[in-house]
Amino acid sequence: MKTTHTDLANGRWFTMSLSEQMGNTGSEIHRLVLSQNKDQARFDSAFDRALELIDLTLADPRWKKGYKEIARVREVLCDIFFGKNQYDTSLEALDNYFFQFGLAAR
Repeated sequence: MKTTHTDLANGRWFTMSLSEQMGNTGSEIHRLVLSQNKDQARFDSAFDRALELIDLTLADPRWKKGYKEIARVREVLCDIFFGKNQYDTSLEALDNYFFQFGLAAR
């Protein structure tokens, strides 16, 4: 996958708190909600960026203890669109989950 957030991938991401990282990821999730069933190109771009930010968060060694939860969020996001939605959740529920991190970061 091509890196979209090159500035973040080059180290800036790893200076942010977990709340800031997850809040930024939440911005991409919110863009998914806004573009769902409307603009496929915007939706696809937001989805790729959200996965990239989740992967960057997973790569941050500070969150090793929370790795399972972060990885589960990635799994749930992918399951909503590519799986059978075995977690019986929605994009809106993920948006709310990430929104809480954004509030905490502010």
